[in-house]
Amino acid sequence: MFKQYKEAIESSNIVSKTDINGIITFVNDEFCKISGYSRDELIGKNHNIVRHPDVPKSNFKKLWDTILAKKTFKSTVKNRAKDGSTFYVNTTIIPILDEKGEIEEFIAIRYDVTKEVELKMALEKKERELEVLNRTLEERVKLQTRKLYELNKHLEERIREEVRKNEEKQKMLFLQSRLASLGQMMANIAHQWRQPLTELALALFNLKKAAQKHDDALMDAAYGDAKVLIQNMSQTIEDFINFFKPDKPKAPFLLSESLDEALQILEKTLVKEYIDIHKEIDGTLKVTGVTNELSQVLINLLQNAKDAFRQRNIKERRIDIRIFREGEDAVIEIADNAGGIESEAFERIFDPYFTTKHAAQGTGLGLFMSKMIVEKSFGGTIDGQNVDGGAKFSIRLPMES
Repeated sequence: MFKQYKEAIESSNIVSKTDINGIITFVNDEFCKISGYSRDELIGKNHNIVRHPDVPKSNFKKLWDTILAKKTFKSTVKNRAKDGSTFYVNTTIIPILDEKGEIEEFIAIRYDVTKEVELKMALEKKERELEVLNRTLEERVKLQTRKLYELNKHLEERIREEVRKNEEKQKMLFLQSRLASLGQMMANIAHQWRQPLTELALALFNLKKAAQKHDDALMDAAYGDAKVLIQNMSQTIEDFINFFKPDKPKAPFLLSESLDEALQILEKTLVKEYIDIHKEIDGTLKVTGVTNELSQVLINLLQNAKDAFRQRNIKERRIDIRIFREGEDAVIEIADNAGGIESEAFERIFDPYFTTKHAAQGTGLGLFMSKMIVEKSFGGTIDGQNVDGGAKFSIRLPMES
């Protein structure tokens, strides 16, 4: 019976014996297998043959103080194999006493925990990297918040300057509408962050779950997902800053690029509202001006359609966008199926402060500002009309020659 117990322990554990001076007197096959040494290379050698140089000497002093005091020592020990590789073992060292109570030899029973220790170290490393990413994101958010503050301050200064230069009502209204659009855009960026924040929480949960299961592939995938989400959230702020950057010079640009910018900013809102966008675009048409000003006009028109869908509780929601050439002009058409505009309101839709929306939804400056931009900045025209089942706005701009 004792022999069977002995064989069971030796076949399932890493076992060695040393004399009182630490000289190896016995090792089993498992010890040879994990250390890479043969039995002949180990017997008669000091047990420090597998000692790892990274382990502090104080650890071994504690070990010897314990076992020489005839007590059992337990610890997770870092060792080095013959080929220089590292392995970790949970170790129990037991002093064996003779009939007089003196130490006769030491028996060490170990089991391999290398994979578990390496997984823990990898998880700790990734947690440190995530901490750095989060700290970097916080710093970037603070930086961009300061930029937004400076931008808002700059816009306020521009308003005061314009009022001082010219008391004309139209210029004052235009600047007010720009500030209204800024507030609207801040609501858009807040909306765009909601889903990534939910996805980030899920990615971190998956990372923790993968670590508990020791699943390296799943852990790397979850870590990669979290990293990409954080970088994308940071890029959203950069795009928002660039969109509202003041004093951009006029230059030729593709109408399709301005439309893409508007759709990218409103992407999350359009998806949330179940609005289908259908495009028929000539991607070669160019005009001269400031691309983000035209994008702002397109955003106003798309937002108006979105609000009409919601206000009238339209189920099947569709917006058709066309960009095409007509003579020497480029034409942008945006048509919806939201029920159209009441005939008595059509005469006033481009007037400042006129709105058919609830007071909490609109300022009455969006279409006025759009008309100002199209006419003053691009030398074009904008008009609206009711079509089957909805409203259509047409913007006509002189093309870049």
